[in-house]
Amino acid sequence: MILRMKNDPPGPWRSYSAGKPAWMKPLLAIEWPFAWTAYALSRWSFLEVLEYLGSFSVLIAVIFYFSESGDRLKQKHYQAWQVINTAQHMGGSGGRIEALSELNADGVPLVGVNLSKAFLQGVSLPSARLLRSDFSEADVRNSNFSSADLSYASLNGANFRNSDFERATLVAADLADADFCGANFRNADLSDTRLDSADLGNANLSGVNWQKIRSIKKTNLAGVKNPPDGFLTWALRNGAVQLETNPNCPVTPRGS
Repeated sequence: MILRMKNDPPGPWRSYSAGKPAWMKPLLAIEWPFAWTAYALSRWSFLEVLEYLGSFSVLIAVIFYFSESGDRLKQKHYQAWQVINTAQHMGGSGGRIEALSELNADGVPLVGVNLSKAFLQGVSLPSARLLRSDFSEADVRNSNFSSADLSYASLNGANFRNSDFERATLVAADLADADFCGANFRNADLSDTRLDSADLGNANLSGVNWQKIRSIKKTNLAGVKNPPDGFLTWALRNGAVQLETNPNCPVTPRGS
């Protein structure tokens, strides 16, 4: 808003037009009454009050905008959850990749989220709180779960090929029949984890916490990278196998 300034009176026509070229006289004849109008309005206090009220209304609008930011964030989260819940038990992404990423970026816990059979290739959920979540039979290839908490989660039969689980917590999670070919489990916690019939071919197991794995029967360990001391011996003794590596399995684990 332009701050109003008090104008000087333009004076009589003779002095206003004095010294001006003749070709300007028609233009000055139009400008002169407007100059008087501007002078009169500049001395009207009512307009000054309106100007101050206009500036004040802008300030009020700014205050309301910031005071309602929390409500707008809640609405954004509500819409994201609506996308996720509406698409439950449906194939395809259905906007869930973007919705999950937005919620996680805002620090919203994703505890108990149902993503079974979802198409979530490339989803990025670092440090996400995914306790008791359900990824069973989902396609989650090339995804990022670094430092995520997947305790008690179901990853049964899902495809996590070439995904990143570095420093992830998978305590008491169900990883049976899942495809972790080429995945990165560097420094992940697999305590009390069920790994029966999972495929860990070419996976990076550097620094993994494996001593309390619940079950590893028929788990494929062909070509695993950086297995901790004693792990392979223990795993094969408890039912793990080393089948021929899947030709489609990534050779270089993500994050290695």
